Amino acid sequence: MSSAFDKLARPVQKWVRSKGWRELRQIQADSVHVVMDGNADLIVSASTAGGKTEAAFLPLISQVLDAPSERDGFDLVYIGPLKALITDQAMRLEDICREAGLPVYPWHGDVSGSVKARALKAPRGILLITPESLEALFVRRGLEIPRLFGATRAVVIDELHSVLDSERGVQMRSLLTRLEIAVKRPIRRVGLSATLGDMNMASAYLRPDNAEAVQLIEAKGGEAELLLQLRGYVSGGEDEDAPSATDAVSEHLFRHLRGSDNLVFAGARQWVEIYADRLRNLCEKAHLPQEFYPHHASLAREHRDFVEKRLKDANLPTTAVCTSTLELGIDIGDVACVAQVGAPFSVAALRQRLGRSGRREGQPAILRQYSVEARLDSESSFVDQLRLGLIRAIAMIELLLEGWCEPPRPEALHLSTLVHQILSVIAERGGAQANRLYRVLCQEGPFRRVDTGLFLDVLRAMGRPEAELIEQSSDGLLLLGAAGERIVEHYSFYAVFKTPEEFRLVADGKELGTLPIDNILTPGMLLIFSGRRWVVQEIHDLEKVILVKPAKAGVPPLFGGDPGMIHDRVIEKMFDVLEGEVEPSYMDKISLRLLSEARANFERWRFAETPVVEMGDGAWILATRCGTVKTTTLAMALGAEGFQITQHDGFLLVESGEAEQTLDQVLSEMANAATPDLFAHSPNLIFEKYHSYLTPDLLKLDALSARVDRSCLQSLCSDLRAQKATI
Repeated sequence: MSSAFDKLARPVQKWVRSKGWRELRQIQADSVHVVMDGNADLIVSASTAGGKTEAAFLPLISQVLDAPSERDGFDLVYIGPLKALITDQAMRLEDICREAGLPVYPWHGDVSGSVKARALKAPRGILLITPESLEALFVRRGLEIPRLFGATRAVVIDELHSVLDSERGVQMRSLLTRLEIAVKRPIRRVGLSATLGDMNMASAYLRPDNAEAVQLIEAKGGEAELLLQLRGYVSGGEDEDAPSATDAVSEHLFRHLRGSDNLVFAGARQWVEIYADRLRNLCEKAHLPQEFYPHHASLAREHRDFVEKRLKDANLPTTAVCTSTLELGIDIGDVACVAQVGAPFSVAALRQRLGRSGRREGQPAILRQYSVEARLDSESSFVDQLRLGLIRAIAMIELLLEGWCEPPRPEALHLSTLVHQILSVIAERGGAQANRLYRVLCQEGPFRRVDTGLFLDVLRAMGRPEAELIEQSSDGLLLLGAAGERIVEHYSFYAVFKTPEEFRLVADGKELGTLPIDNILTPGMLLIFSGRRWVVQEIHDLEKVILVKPAKAGVPPLFGGDPGMIHDRVIEKMFDVLEGEVEPSYMDKISLRLLSEARANFERWRFAETPVVEMGDGAWILATRCGTVKTTTLAMALGAEGFQITQHDGFLLVESGEAEQTLDQVLSEMANAATPDLFAHSPNLIFEKYHSYLTPDLLKLDALSARVDRSCLQSLCSDLRAQKATI
């Protein structure tokens, strides 16, 4: 420890002593040795308040002070996902750098123009910036990038785990590559992260061409305290005098969240409004000030700004009832508790949401999970009988506690983000040759799976008259087209991520409401909405409209048909829960009773013995035991053969519909390598921000790289038939 301290610059040593530290933490000492003794990239992994920031910056600042660069530019760059993090880290780094006289410049939308002007005039010290603001620098001041970053020794990426599997993460990787190309040398990369399930994935993200050389410094123990409860509720109870499940959840939220800052993730926008309204009424009945507010993308910008400002104001207790809009990328400060109504779609999202709570040292992270299940009767769906909403919630929590989260999908093409980066590079330079774009973005950047032919197809799609994103001059230089200029000039261009699109559901000319769509739907699939079953007739991607008609009678499940990308590991854990006997200690009595019902019904349906259950009247239940990608692929394949499909977590409800063959015949053919046209029914394929500028063929390729797995069909159908010989 003392040898690590001795390596630090004198002003940094003085700061450490001023804090009364008797010694450096182990990860800080290890980091000092790695940073000061070589040029290796590294990842520092520890829990919140585990000393990661000091582990990275104490030795990096020492290097800057001991051997100042002769070049112009910021010495160190910190990239953070949230403005709140940047503001917080800037104050901490200013404290460290005050004695050394090293300037610290926070840079995001709320930073004054005078601070930015000083930074641009004489760039040095530490720059703290969001990915979007860094993108804006490339677009607006592209020719100045070599001067601004000529002296940069290292880029520190905070919350590394939050960007691994996202369009935003691909954007950041592209920006890092472009930065190194601009200064004509590698720049050390330092990742700060919470504990990740697969550190090899994180290393490959940080330095794709030399992942094995990335050093890992991981704190052992010292995890922040986590307070967790899963509460169960039953909807449609027999006692008319008892409060509804929605009222009961609202009353519990009101009792436990009032007087502090919190986030309540309630799923779809309609549920956000319902819970916000119930909580507002409870405030009024108690004659208390209003402190519960809805937050989702359909609300006016002024209202969202109002809620976000209240969350940052320590004197105004505020709870935002929200969709995923407050999961990442918006400055809201610290919250006391995160509540989740219904099961989340990914462990990564749950981890990210929970990360909003307990950020301060000594403050526990608090997760309140609410699961609302249907009252069972003789007509109840198998989905309700298996309590799939509750089971998914348990599976997500168990995987969260195990430290697992969804790995990135390196095989994805990310064509939407490629469109964005093409526009950005052209704007940076005022124009670009196609071969340079390909080298910067595909050969050296993150789009390695895009070959020259596919890249040219993307350029042609962007240059179509109906797109007008780019155009080509007589000498071959690619320039921004009319639409491209409008897009790049708007402030919204810099952010590449967005929340799932909401489609309007329309039946017989009447709008039923909106539904967020984040996975593939095709005509012929069945949807559950507003307590009714609907058959999808047509999908209009650009207009964001799904035309539906009522499906045949049947009691729809309370949970099911929800859109979202569920990983295979989550489904595997769900089946482990259903087939297991453990009763988690974080569950209340009602949720434990519901779990017991689910396990009894799982055994009664014999799903432990067979993946195919015949229901009669030309309907079957298939237990795929797979995540969204593989289950959706099978659903698309069966839909192409005329079957009507309702998709659930690890299950498909298959109905004969207009199928000309039996289910056994179709599964047999696909088990023998026959593959139907998965896109025959014109599924929705527009999910990302710039998908609408791509051609149908490019959208299919993008879907096949991340959302559809054609290769799984043969083995999946073989397994289904092998375990159930007679269907």
